[in-house]
Amino acid sequence: MDNTNALGANPVISFRQADIINGEATVVYNLNMDIFPGDLVYIVGKVGTGKTSIIRTITAENPLGGGSATVCGFDLATIKDKQIPYLRRKLGVVFQDFQLLMDRSVEENLEFVLKATGWKDNEAIDKRTEEVLDAVGLPTKAHKMPHQLSGGEQQRVAIARAILNDPEVIIADEPTGNLDGETAEGILSLLSAINKEKGTAIVMVTHNRSIIERYPGRVFETKDETCSQI
Repeated sequence: MDNTNALGANPVISFRQADIINGEATVVYNLNMDIFPGDLVYIVGKVGTGKTSIIRTITAENPLGGGSATVCGFDLATIKDKQIPYLRRKLGVVFQDFQLLMDRSVEENLEFVLKATGWKDNEAIDKRTEEVLDAVGLPTKAHKMPHQLSGGEQQRVAIARAILNDPEVIIADEPTGNLDGETAEGILSLLSAINKEKGTAIVMVTHNRSIIERYPGRVFETKDETCSQI
């Protein structure tokens, strides 16, 4: 079966008849999903229907329960533990609760990720840190501690962290869930710009249907142990 898109591109994420598990339980059966470069894809559904389990499968935190799946060229059915860090370098993840290291400055948070993903040249690290903070509109915040930033600024740092290694896909799990409306709009606008300008695929879990109206994309819904495009 040919699973290229209209432009002849191969998917960056592909699930075929995949079972998604959470612990011992299968939460989604027979998932079929292709996500291509430049896609904006939403996963919606009620709490406990498997949205985050799909995300955790994409990042190889949860093993694949059955069927087949590839993410950024890695086969999730056969991936070895030592390969998982290389897979994750190709993914940028943005969480609802930011997950910054609170005892380190913004700059140190970003440096930590770069060094953990194999960067060794301090000059290159400084340059990349500067570039991503500029890209998210925080060029003067490098030396601030996370607690000195607003929620919106912390989420911008989280996005800066997610784009450090020019990922093929950004995974955003309820990225505006803890933000007020105006701040959330700024974050969505930033993610949309990255999607359009860089061609980075974005997979976003959200409960907020109004986001989809303002930033249209393909929508998958989890319910009754299935996940399908609506």
